[in-house]
Amino acid sequence: MNQVSRLFDLLPYIREKFVKKEDLLAGKEGGAWKKYSIDEYIEIANNVSYGLMKLGVVAGDKVATISSSRPEWNFCDMGILQAGAIHVPVYPTISESDYRYILAHAEVKYIFVSGWDTYRKIEHIVSEIPTLKGVYAFKETEGIPSFSELIALGKNNPEPGKLKSIQETIKPSDLATVIYTSGTTGNPKGVMLTHSNIISNFLACEYILPFGEEGRALSYLPLCHIYERMLVYLYHYRGISIYYAESIATISDNMREIKPYIISTVPRLLEKIYDKIMANGLKLKGIKRMIFFWAVHLGLHYEMYGKNGMYYEAKLKIARKLVFSKWVAALGGNFKVIASGGAALQPRLARIFWAAGIPVLEGYGLTETSPVISINNFTENGVKFGTVGPVINNVEVRIGEDQEILCKGPSVMMGYYKEPELTATAIDSEGWFHTGDLGRIEPEGQLKITGRKKEIFKTSFGKYISPELIENKFKESHFIDTLMVVGENQKYAAAIIVPDFAFLRTWCARKEITYTNDADMVKMERIQKRFGKEIQKFNKFLGATEQIKAFEILDSEWTVDSGELTASLKLRRLFIQQKYQARIEKLFNRGED
Repeated sequence: MNQVSRLFDLLPYIREKFVKKEDLLAGKEGGAWKKYSIDEYIEIANNVSYGLMKLGVVAGDKVATISSSRPEWNFCDMGILQAGAIHVPVYPTISESDYRYILAHAEVKYIFVSGWDTYRKIEHIVSEIPTLKGVYAFKETEGIPSFSELIALGKNNPEPGKLKSIQETIKPSDLATVIYTSGTTGNPKGVMLTHSNIISNFLACEYILPFGEEGRALSYLPLCHIYERMLVYLYHYRGISIYYAESIATISDNMREIKPYIISTVPRLLEKIYDKIMANGLKLKGIKRMIFFWAVHLGLHYEMYGKNGMYYEAKLKIARKLVFSKWVAALGGNFKVIASGGAALQPRLARIFWAAGIPVLEGYGLTETSPVISINNFTENGVKFGTVGPVINNVEVRIGEDQEILCKGPSVMMGYYKEPELTATAIDSEGWFHTGDLGRIEPEGQLKITGRKKEIFKTSFGKYISPELIENKFKESHFIDTLMVVGENQKYAAAIIVPDFAFLRTWCARKEITYTNDADMVKMERIQKRFGKEIQKFNKFLGATEQIKAFEILDSEWTVDSGELTASLKLRRLFIQQKYQARIEKLFNRGED
């Protein structure tokens, strides 16, 4: 039996261990599912390797992908790794400045893009990357060679002996990938993960899956993020078919088509599913409406392990038959697990999905830990709402004196690429990785996140937001004195803004607008529109997830005396959050979906 010690070992392992299936990987093309068997997967991955070798790619070279999730991403991933190169997956939604930094910092030699939609974002900077030799597109894109051309190059120049020799030199401890994450210093950080880092993590998470090769996974999260990528390797290890959703808009349709056993998600998708179900419930009339909301109320009070008693369980059985069975059917009818990560899941959502018979397992981890540190699971005391579950068995967690979560184990990164000093601040001399998150261990053994040590936060889509960087960019505006970016566990970033009132008075005078007082002026429609224009102007410098989608203009300045600023004129974020709580909540009740 082939052993999996390097990530590309998964391919011969799958072929040897599992019954051959025609849909090990599948993606939607022209309205139909394009399916790939393990033999096709191996053939295409080998041709990617041969093509890259013919182009002069050697061990240690960096090859980037900028693409939505699709089977071609997997072909490239395996083709890159088994040729000894290092895969640098990049988000397709970041800013031009981040692309410029990442591609240059990683010294990328070749790039794979999904098509024109992503190539246009880097078109103007490719000439600025000194190491770059070429770009290939998965979809036909005018002006650049296609992925099929690289496959043909490999097919016409096969060197199986050379490829095998290269593979034999690759050790489990060798660098496999560099994944860039948002940094606090202005530039993304390159997290270095080895083959064994990632393999140790998916092997430690294997016990969570209550099914095997008969299963199907629906995948929609970006493969450039280690969360989804690790799970894809786990699916491979278990022989599970992977179907890539066309887009987030088609997920419901795709669920009904393929009837998946598992999906990994961020909380926002569960929120949207729940909201859609509730909207349909509100359309019901009479007794049907009454039964629907009776079941919902029951579900919101669900407790694990029958703790609500026999009478509750009897009522739940009725609710599942009359109401929740329809929820299950709408999601394909086969879900054994929904894995939630990337941001905090509201306990009420976990409760009602479990009540409906759809297990939601919330987990926790970071790119630097490959990623899973802990996850709710099906073992005894494996689930506790409001926690991120027990720590996985090959990772050790310690709560520091300042309540910071520290962890140690084989999945902890090598370090940050070209950043030894930054690495030393993250991993101490005893090998403990400092997560920057605060937490505690519950009496039953689950890990509970209680806060953030760092100011960086995540939206409900699991995207990191560095508020200070965004604030500094917007403060370049003449109209803005200061602002605070908010949106932790929300679906987008928003801001509360303090205008530069002196400049605003000058601008009004220039535009022949009578200036009455600060409070009246910030409410004026023309002023609101002008600030909206200013927000749009500076949003262009930011990645899609960093952009400000809603804002509130305040009518007074922030000072040390009024409490918003420290003596060194830094924002007192918690104070501001509490003082303007109602106005901040308003920002997320009126914005975009």
